[in-house]
Amino acid sequence: MTLVPPNAPLVLIVDDNDRNRKLARDVLRAGGLRTIEAADGREALTLAAESLPDVILLDLRLPDMEGREVAHALREDVRTRRIPVVALSALRHSGDHDALSAEGFAGRLEKPIDVRAFPGQVRSYCT
Repeated sequence: MTLVPPNAPLVLIVDDNDRNRKLARDVLRAGGLRTIEAADGREALTLAAESLPDVILLDLRLPDMEGREVAHALREDVRTRRIPVVALSALRHSGDHDALSAEGFAGRLEKPIDVRAFPGQVRSYCT
């Protein structure tokens, strides 16, 4: 087990799929990042406001809210509006990057994740 420093960047992983959350968590912790997790949009909004993570990885399809709705709510909250939100999605659309950028996403990472590159990709969004 990798010991993650207490001052390492904190990543909020938002995904309704338990296996996806566990994989992202394990890969990021092995890469020296701290993580917290949410399984739906409402839980994500609560954890983001309480924990103020350095970056939020947000699945676009959640059971209670669309990821875009969650991102919008994060931008509306003065506590969370400056946290970079990165779309984490298996959806592959050609104009998706521009649309996500216009909606306030800092970027997009595709699922399935590349376990070797993932920690560095996530770290690049940490403020």
